[in-house]
Amino acid sequence: MAVYNWEMVGSRASSPAYVDTSGASQYVHPASFRGPSPLPSPANLSTGCLSAAAKRYKFIRKLCHFQQMDFEYALWQMVYLFVSPQKVYRNFHYRKSSKAQFARDDPAFLVLLGIWLCFSSMVFAYFLDLSILNFFKFLMYTIFIDCLLVGSGIATAMWVVANKVLMKPSVRGEDVEWGYAFDVHLNAYFPALIILHVVQIFFYHVLIRHNWYSATFVGNTFWLIAVGYYVYINFLGYSSLPILHKTRGLLYPFTLLFLIYIVSLICNWNVTHTLIDFYHARVRVI
Repeated sequence: MAVYNWEMVGSRASSPAYVDTSGASQYVHPASFRGPSPLPSPANLSTGCLSAAAKRYKFIRKLCHFQQMDFEYALWQMVYLFVSPQKVYRNFHYRKSSKAQFARDDPAFLVLLGIWLCFSSMVFAYFLDLSILNFFKFLMYTIFIDCLLVGSGIATAMWVVANKVLMKPSVRGEDVEWGYAFDVHLNAYFPALIILHVVQIFFYHVLIRHNWYSATFVGNTFWLIAVGYYVYINFLGYSSLPILHKTRGLLYPFTLLFLIYIVSLICNWNVTHTLIDFYHARVRVI
């Protein structure tokens, strides 16, 4: 009597094979005799992943080859950080399944962000009537101090909090990559940059630079939206990781932010004036 055998043959599932129950003969489909597949195992099934040094090398190597960068996808991410930031982090989760890492392996987003930093600095310099030399000073400060240095500090602090405080006790052998923490900062920084350094600046000479109460209200509201967006996207970045819990605590700064906003309106403290004075003083002292 012949029966179907669905057992694994080698590393592949065999086709239905006829087996004689007497043990005298056996037929196995020829396809089952093929050797192991030359393709690598999926990343989510592999026992290990790239080291941090290997990931950095891969990222920097791509940074020197523009033709290997996916600028279309990076631009899609920038648009959806305004429209639907949840979709951006959904794709970070897909990357973990396919490439065994949450952090970006393509520097296209960082390159486009650098271009936006240059553009926003040009807009800022034009409306504030900065000289060419002061424009370059302002640009260097914006890129290397505001974005990279301060961002690295915030990313490091969040990386420690995520791994020491927010990590689920049941998780073993996984952690939040520092690169992912820095990616979350860049994601949150981009909308804040556009709101404060591009959109707000168009209202500066018309309204915000005056000492009116309405100028304080409009300028401080821009700051509330920008910083609130930063906090919210930062929260989305960590709440999307299945290895973390209690991430709702990352929304607590909203309470402090709103209190500062109310106090600034009561005191008629125009935060934008303070920012502009700080930028002018900074480019003069270099």
